[in-house]
Amino acid sequence: MARFASSPDVTEQPIPKHVWKVAALSGMASYLDAALIVSIAVNLAIYRDSYDMGVWMAGAISAIVTGCIAVGSLVGGRLADMFGRRRVYNWDIFCYTIGAIVITLAPNDIVLFIGVLVAGLAAGADLPTSLAVVSDAAPAHGRARVVSFTQVMWTAGIVVVIFMSYLLSDTGMTGARIITGHLCVASFLTWQLRSRLKLAEGPSDAELAEEAAALEAPRGIDLKTLLNRAALLPMAATFAYYVTWGIGANTFGQFGTYLLVTVSGASQSLATGINLAFLPVALVLTFVFVRIADTPLRDRLFYVFTVIQIAAFCIASLTAGALTGMLIFFVLYQISYPFAGEANYKVWSQLTLPPDTRGTTQGLTYALARGVFAGVAFVTPALMEHSASLLLWSITLCMALSAVAGVYVIRVLVRRAPDPAAAPADLGVARA
Repeated sequence: MARFASSPDVTEQPIPKHVWKVAALSGMASYLDAALIVSIAVNLAIYRDSYDMGVWMAGAISAIVTGCIAVGSLVGGRLADMFGRRRVYNWDIFCYTIGAIVITLAPNDIVLFIGVLVAGLAAGADLPTSLAVVSDAAPAHGRARVVSFTQVMWTAGIVVVIFMSYLLSDTGMTGARIITGHLCVASFLTWQLRSRLKLAEGPSDAELAEEAAALEAPRGIDLKTLLNRAALLPMAATFAYYVTWGIGANTFGQFGTYLLVTVSGASQSLATGINLAFLPVALVLTFVFVRIADTPLRDRLFYVFTVIQIAAFCIASLTAGALTGMLIFFVLYQISYPFAGEANYKVWSQLTLPPDTRGTTQGLTYALARGVFAGVAFVTPALMEHSASLLLWSITLCMALSAVAGVYVIRVLVRRAPDPAAAPADLGVARA
């Protein structure tokens, strides 16, 4: 059976206010992750000029953001399952604050590099941990809505930073410090609120045993539990979807403006304006996804919008990045990815992965995928210069493969997964 109730009133069942509070505080991991990546991207030219930065240091700082998030996801997810999700949930956001402060106050490129290293590792560690915490806290009938809300926060992080960079585009290093300074304030306030968060009491031993039997998966966190079918198959399938979809999304996230300027012939202001104009549309549609995330529409709309998304990339490829083709691409892409993108990966992971290893398994898929994204980003400028058409068709192929992986997750894994129990706020984690 699919993972939603057959009743048409399923979306009307209320989700307690304290669960939405957990969702908002957990969603800050996605907000700060996206905001960090975009902040470094929009400020890089300013850093290069202000610090007299060499080309290799500029490249290293760009690459280290994604690389550190990958490593942090791998280590943080595992630490959360071993030592308690709540404990890691609090400390990784504190470490992010330290890293953001170092970035903001950095007097030279070496200190900046250290700050990016610390913030990137902390941001990566917080991603799988926060998703596991919010999934554990959510009631069964609203789990997909609550988990997908973190994607709203991710989109908001991009919107806020790009809007700030647009307003502060003529202020140089002062503007760059204001943009990263807002990350210091946001992460510090999140840490304060998380430390006061009270999660629900856990179930009795009998209830834990009953849930474990229903899920047919061991409750331990030994790494060998990842090799059984209950964990390995959904982990591999959700990774296949995320990595193939993410290659395209990450490439356009990092190099969309660059492509519009160098290939499409747009001015810098026009390229920035195109991105800024379409992002609010994606934010609104992500809210729509949250609304339907616990209903059959979630997966039905995936079929529709993954086709639209592939069509968008085909148009960009057929026109070889011409400005008219790219404008059509951006319209179709921004309306499709909220329903066929990272939000689906987050929801499917929480529905199909064993609860006691969610931090480790999702941390592993995040880490491997982000590592691939970092490698692709390293060669993208050179490939774009060699042949924009080849780059675009390669990304289109990846999007088609992601559609195949997504259909498999829906048709096989989601249908096989047992009905989610109303899990406690934190399985095996120290109580508030």
